[in-house]
Amino acid sequence: MLTERQVDQYKADGYVVVENVLGVDTLSQLRQVTDGLVAEAYGLTEHTSKLDLDPAHTPENPLVRRIKHPYFAHPFYQTIAAYQPIMAVLSTLIGEDIRLRTGGKVNLKLAGDGAAVEWHQDWAFYPHTNQDVLAVGILLDDMGSDNGPLLVLPGSHKGPIYDHHSQGVFCGAIDVKQQSVDVSEARELSGSAGAITVHHARLVHGSAVNRSSRARRILFYVYASCDAWPLMGVSDLDEFDGMIVHGNGTLRPRLENVPVRMPLPAASNQGSIYENQRTLKNKYFVA
Repeated sequence: MLTERQVDQYKADGYVVVENVLGVDTLSQLRQVTDGLVAEAYGLTEHTSKLDLDPAHTPENPLVRRIKHPYFAHPFYQTIAAYQPIMAVLSTLIGEDIRLRTGGKVNLKLAGDGAAVEWHQDWAFYPHTNQDVLAVGILLDDMGSDNGPLLVLPGSHKGPIYDHHSQGVFCGAIDVKQQSVDVSEARELSGSAGAITVHHARLVHGSAVNRSSRARRILFYVYASCDAWPLMGVSDLDEFDGMIVHGNGTLRPRLENVPVRMPLPAASNQGSIYENQRTLKNKYFVA
């Protein structure tokens, strides 16, 4: 699935976009399942364990900005998590033994209203014993410069782990001005529905508000090599190994000298990255 040039790009820049990964029927079914879960927001007055509501949501006019842990919400998301073309891409980058880190999320940037995600590094949320950890974004819609595309800072996966705290508490976002992070060279990622984006867990990235008339929905899954163990610990080994989607597990973590800044104390606002980032004082993206 990956050319030598794409592998080299991932190593050098920390990301790659792969077109035409999902077939037409698979993409159609993924959209249908997603629409069905979003429809459950009708009548809700507050967030649930499954749905993160947009600030403009009302029970009569339901608006969802995130589906939380879709892997556990519908069997088809489990099928997608282990989808063979995706496994073929990941095996080239992190090896044959692959574990899904959590139940994932579907970020739903609504037309003309999709919320921004401030600059951050996924690694700040979940440091591991080695850095064979990456995120896959599965595009349910075409993504371009007008509908809040993923923005990445090439090569930043080789740099420091920035402070993601605000007033001494983890907030899941970088104050780029305070920390002198130059994001002027950031790139917009574009792709067609059915494509995937792959980015390294240490890559600095974010996304602006969707001001277009087109939705931008992405299913995100985080994967790790089975010998990359989370530094925050494993509370249930059976559950941990139950998330292996390709190959085999191991009780021998591979240790690398990687930069780590623990995500503690925990964010004041829990539920999603949108809630975590509310406490960031100097926001980069204009609402």
